[in-house]
Amino acid sequence: MKELPSTSETSAAASRTAAPRPLTIGWKEYVDFPAWNIRRVKAKIDTGARTSALDALHYDLRETDSGLVADLRLVLSRKHPHRVTVVSVPVLEIVVVRSSTGIHEQRPLIETVIRLGAVTKRIPMTVTNRSRMLFRMILGRKALEGDFVVDVSKKYLLRT
Repeated sequence: MKELPSTSETSAAASRTAAPRPLTIGWKEYVDFPAWNIRRVKAKIDTGARTSALDALHYDLRETDSGLVADLRLVLSRKHPHRVTVVSVPVLEIVVVRSSTGIHEQRPLIETVIRLGAVTKRIPMTVTNRSRMLFRMILGRKALEGDFVVDVSKKYLLRT
């Protein structure tokens, strides 16, 4: 996977640690967000999606001296909808994404560090409302590239 430029010392330190060979993962796994202190978010591994997507209950975009920033209100557990986490993250750009239903939508593209099993890496992802979906996050093929092989007959193969 092509490394994206880091945006802070934290991102540079956590840019990527990989296992010695591609890890086999299932069609759904738990993902951690170490920079946001969020653990065990259920994610659907979606090789049909190019880009990863993260659910935000709501987000506000604001302009700062260093560029556009998104203030995200995240509810990443269907079992605990009262647990809201607020994070602010720089926006790389606003992109147009075609959903699986064929609808085009403008979304903020952000970059953050995820941990999936023994692999920690920076990935880009779009932000959208996925409240009607079963999974609050999908991991697309660009995030998986080079580090993972998906066994679609299995789930939760990695320990976090």
